[in-house]
Amino acid sequence: MPAVQLIQLNRATIDALADEDLDLANEQATVELSPYFVEPASARTWRYRSRQLALTPEDADWITRVIYDPVRRLAVGQSGYHGAPDTRGMVEVGYAVDVAFRRRGYARSALTALLARAALEPAVTVVRATISPGNLASLALVAQFGFVEVGEQWDDEDGLETIFELPVA
Repeated sequence: MPAVQLIQLNRATIDALADEDLDLANEQATVELSPYFVEPASARTWRYRSRQLALTPEDADWITRVIYDPVRRLAVGQSGYHGAPDTRGMVEVGYAVDVAFRRRGYARSALTALLARAALEPAVTVVRATISPGNLASLALVAQFGFVEVGEQWDDEDGLETIFELPVA
């Protein structure tokens, strides 16, 4: 499993990515970002996070970060929580790895880091992951960590998703 760092981006970088302006984002970011970060699916995430920060700036410490391989000095994907813990103490994780770097353990490393942080946060009692039933790689990944299926939901952008949860010890 590769060592990764989850690099928090500042608001200006997130806004630049939301606008699909990779040059401006790279002027602001602490690590070099590849074109992957402004591809349609990634840009959609950054647009959502940009709007989220405008409404709830306190989510900044929780939301999507860059998955960074410090050995190879590469930004390989994005990972984070969807926001701060809710009133139940639930945080939802999300992760995506550039297709050029998939099947190398980056998603596993990112999820490991997210679960470790959740375990250190007194306000967190449960971690949630929502996954499309056709995403076999993510389904296998959460199963390896002990996530349990608790239901389904319809997401207007992603369609049907299976909901998995893992209590935080």
